[in-house]
Amino acid sequence: MQPESAQSDTAYQEAILPHVSRTFALTIPQLPPALRTAVTSAYLLCRIADTIEDEPAVSAADTYACLRRFTAVVQGKEDASRFALDVTPRLSDHTLPAERDLLANTARVIRVLRGFDERQRGAICRCIEVMSHGMHHFQRTASLQGLARSTDLDAYCYYVAGIVGETLTELFCGYSPQIGRQYEELYALAPSFGQGLQMTNILKDVWEDRGRGACWLPREVFGRHGVDLATLTPERSDERFHAGILELIGVAHAHLRNALAFTLLIPGQEAGIRRFCLWAIGLAALTLRKIQETPGYTSGRQVKVSRSAVAMTQSLTNLSVRNDRVLRQLFERATRGLPLAPGPVSLRPAGVYTGTADAHHESPSVQLGGTAS
Repeated sequence: MQPESAQSDTAYQEAILPHVSRTFALTIPQLPPALRTAVTSAYLLCRIADTIEDEPAVSAADTYACLRRFTAVVQGKEDASRFALDVTPRLSDHTLPAERDLLANTARVIRVLRGFDERQRGAICRCIEVMSHGMHHFQRTASLQGLARSTDLDAYCYYVAGIVGETLTELFCGYSPQIGRQYEELYALAPSFGQGLQMTNILKDVWEDRGRGACWLPREVFGRHGVDLATLTPERSDERFHAGILELIGVAHAHLRNALAFTLLIPGQEAGIRRFCLWAIGLAALTLRKIQETPGYTSGRQVKVSRSAVAMTQSLTNLSVRNDRVLRQLFERATRGLPLAPGPVSLRPAGVYTGTADAHHESPSVQLGGTAS
């Protein structure tokens, strides 16, 4: 039985989660209890890093210093309470009250982290280290001109989502020896799983991001269609811009196929873990369809999946969660008519920073895409 203080810290995590993420507040409770607390902690720590990075009142240099301090906190090299006392007052009104509360209570999440086993702690520490390093690199150079190349988009997605896929793989495999037997295949697919979900969010939120002075679309793609991202506005978007969006939908679609392959490697009896993955994949696929069917969209709200579609996705996946054949059929139905990248998509981009704790891994050379296995 947990000590009262540990129970209180875990309860705090569960209480704050719905206020900082509606999506994860929906999917994390599907996980078995032994995984739920670790995944919640990992998400909340990622959210603290994101809150620091997004704070406009702090200079780029100071933001990087704060992220380095936060990484040290997660690694147990700096006091969490002192960090929170120093950084929380620097947040402006731009930061949501729940995010401010979470950062102020960093020590509570860290205490929960300290109760995990070595593999869990190592995976989460590496996630924060890699995410903080890469996220700041891209945020520091963010502009309305977009990223130069598609490979830059791959790297950005790895830092903010692919590393999360790798962390989930470590947590899932540590939880179940049976899942662990699929470790190499899962680890290879994990960054692609993250990129499919992240690219969907980038496409959905393209105009909101531009309103904040950032664009994560690659000039390499849109230049081929005669679009200058630097001067793009919702009023000036046309069929050429949508052609570029369709090309990226095809890439995201290929990554979602890898995400399905990732999920089907998890044994059918682990229904909660499968639901956690499948709900996210299904909603991403439906979002891509909305984007495809709404060429003149000017905000993420216009391509948001309806509540009824969310409920239907949950219901259908719950009914077939153990049936791989039906799950493949459901995915094909959800993605019918979507563009699909003609070649394989990269699983882990070359040259990305993978952290000081990743010495036992080499970047997977295998590439997948096209049809779900």
